Amino acid sequence: MRYDLILFDNDGVLVDSEPISNRHLAAYLTELGHPTTYEESLRDYMGSAMHRVHELVRERTGERLPEDFDDVFHARVFAAFERELRPVAGVGGVLEKLAADGVPYCVASSGSHERIRVGHRVTGLDRWFTDDRIFSSQDVGRGKPDPDLFLYAAERMGVAPERCLVVEDSPLGVQAAVAAGMDVYGFTAMTPPEKLAGATQLFGSMGELADLLV
Repeated sequence: MRYDLILFDNDGVLVDSEPISNRHLAAYLTELGHPTTYEESLRDYMGSAMHRVHELVRERTGERLPEDFDDVFHARVFAAFERELRPVAGVGGVLEKLAADGVPYCVASSGSHERIRVGHRVTGLDRWFTDDRIFSSQDVGRGKPDPDLFLYAAERMGVAPERCLVVEDSPLGVQAAVAAGMDVYGFTAMTPPEKLAGATQLFGSMGELADLLV
């Protein structure tokens, strides 16, 4: 194993949440008078922290989103998670292999701590992630594409950036990993390969990832 730490993105990599959350985000923005399609939500916000939604809306329209926007959005998404959320196919096997081989891993997500934990509880992935393995953009203030989150997680886990591998499925996440000086494997299940062109390696299924991590 040529890496000392594997950093997993959460949404779309560990839990299959991107379709759910972007469907609700597009609907809520449209409801508030900012027409947004599901495809546009994926393009503009997939892999980002909530502050990016506020920033882009204000930049494009000059208007601020309601103060309770985040709370209302998360309430809708978490309710949908309880009904619909599933782990990404095959990711349990990858985590089991890493644990069996004694390879350190963690999650580093633009999502809030609450979002990460709700998703893990619903999908049963909480068995693999103790609190000391969970890092959120809330911990550093700025989400991807800034490298701060990945650098913070690596520091807390005691591993130099050049010895880290990030597993990502969004262009913003790949940008953040590259900026952090880390290798990054791009997951193409939902993202066209050309949008993850900066990745060290591309893979299309968790079975492929397991083979790459040998």
